[in-house]
Order: sequence, then structure tokens, then C-alpha cells
Amino acid sequence: MCPLVDDVGSFPLPEGVNSETFMQAYLKTREAIINNQDPVADEFMQKNFCQVVLESFRKKLACDLDVVTFPQQFSGLRQIGDAVHEAMMQGSFIVENSRAVLPEVYVLNRYAKELSDEFNRKILLRVCLFGPLEQYLHEVGSIAYPDVLEGFAETINRFAKNAVLNSKYIETRVISIDEPSYGHTNLTASPELIVEILQKAYNFHGPIRQIHLHSTSGINNLLNVKGLDVLSFEYAASPRNIYDVSKNMLEIADKQIRVGIARTDIDSIWAEAYEKGFEKPTGDQLVERVEIIRKRYFEAKEKYGELLTFTGPDCGLGSWPNQNVASLVLKRTVEAVKQPTFYST
Repeated sequence: MCPLVDDVGSFPLPEGVNSETFMQAYLKTREAIINNQDPVADEFMQKNFCQVVLESFRKKLACDLDVVTFPQQFSGLRQIGDAVHEAMMQGSFIVENSRAVLPEVYVLNRYAKELSDEFNRKILLRVCLFGPLEQYLHEVGSIAYPDVLEGFAETINRFAKNAVLNSKYIETRVISIDEPSYGHTNLTASPELIVEILQKAYNFHGPIRQIHLHSTSGINNLLNVKGLDVLSFEYAASPRNIYDVSKNMLEIADKQIRVGIARTDIDSIWAEAYEKGFEKPTGDQLVERVEIIRKRYFEAKEKYGELLTFTGPDCGLGSWPNQNVASLVLKRTVEAVKQPTFYST
């Protein structure tokens, strides 16, 4: 069985879109949704947020991904953090359910029929959220206070539940709780507390539940998290990661895996291109060849077999030069997975 190809989330803004204007439109749209107002009816929000999200999502859909993450073009930390700050002003770390909204998901649901008709398919959506550990490290620090961590977990859970869509035209197929600092930054929480906190965050049903990591250090603890279905980590830019996770480990824990097979570490890629003499590298020179991506896919598939249920690029593409080059990464990754019969080394 061929794994589903998805992407991790972040994506460049369309050319000509001012990032500050987009941010203002995002914040205004979020408040409109919370207050049961229609952002589409407002010219500023419709032009500078709703249409930007739609145009970006269309770009991703056109790459033939199986499961498409909403274009994360606003700060992932602020998506949750802004709401947490408001709750903290009321003496709580738990965001009210009515304020636990993701504007991108609202927009895609609003235009789901249009997108489904245009691409002649049901839209399979992937939602990504920075997790309770990441938010806690950013907002509080590395000293673990269990009750505060539980508040963050409940907040993430509310955002996740409110992002579950299931209609004729669109379905939230995956919700990924991203913990990029896990394994890098020491949180003074015990393994048992970390498991408890993540289980609380994953206490929802319907979508496949992923966790996206940058490091496989400490991954053994995550194997004990009930409700977590798929472990996701980077492989293309961090090839050592694959050695830390065996098929047997996954089988015992009843987990599946997502492995990143295309590099997205654009700063290193730029530096390498410059060393090769490309002072102004083209998109074709920045994006890895299909054969290279395909070789990694085969290596991951050989190791994990049917437990490899998802694959795609390593991490997000928000820092890439433009949407066309970012789309090329997605297109080549899809080609590498979906046409794997022949490849060259």
C-alpha cells in the first residue's frame, strides 16, 4: 500500500501580499469569526485573508497531495498563544471553547464546495497545531507545573476538536500536534507527566492523530501515548533520525509512522548552492531531484513497510523564496512516491 503524501504546513504568501497587512487581516478575521460575523462580507478581510488562504491552498491542491495542510502563514505559536494570553488575563490557561478557532479552517470549510468542484475531489485536510509542550516552553519556561501544563493541553484539545470537519466536500483527515522542541529543550516534566499531558491533548476522535517532531530523542516516551496514531519526523535533512525508530518499536506500541523524504532546510540549501557557484540559484537548482527524493522513500518504505502510512517533505516551506518554488518541492515529492517503479542512484 502506498502511503498518503501530505505536507507539514507553512507556505509562502503569494507574491505581492504584504505580510503586515495579512497579519492584520488574520487578527480581524479571527475576531469576526469568534463574534459570529461574516469575514467574507468585509472587503478588507475577504481580500487580505480569505482570498490569500484560498489562493495558497489551491496551489497546494494542484500539487496532487493526498492530504493538504491548511497554509500556515501566520505565526504557529501566536495562533494558540494569542488566545492563551487573553485567557491568562482572566486568570486561566484554558481558552474558552468559543475562542479556540483557526480562521484558515473556517475559510476552507466556507469554500469547500467550490474547491471540491474545481479539483473534482473531496478535500482531505490536515490541521497542524503547536502542542502543549511547545506552547508551555514558549510561554512559561522549562520548569514544569503540572496544573499549568494540563491547562495548555485542554486548550490544544479544544482547538483540535473545533477543527474537525466532515462533510460531502471536506474532511479533516489528520490533526497534527507539532512538538519541534521535544528532544532538544529540556522540560523538567517526568516521562509520565509528558504522556499524561499529550494524552489529554489527543482526547478527540475522527481524524488521524499525528505528532510532528524535529528530533527522535526521547521518542520512547511517546510510544506510550494513548490516542496518538502516527509519529512523524524529519529524515531528509536529519538522516540519523531513522536509526532511532525501529519497525519493532512501532509494532509493539501499535503506532504508525510518517517520514520526511524531501529537504526543506532552505538556509542550508541556499548555502550549498552558493558553494557550488550558483549566486542566484533557480528553483530547479534549489529543489532536490525526484530521484534523490525517491531513493529516500524506498529506504523508508523498506524499513517500515505498511507502517509507513504518511510521507512528504521534511518540514514547512514558509521560508522558501515563493509559492512556485515551494510547490515544486511538493510536486517532486508526490512524483517520487506515486511513480516509484524506476529510479537511479
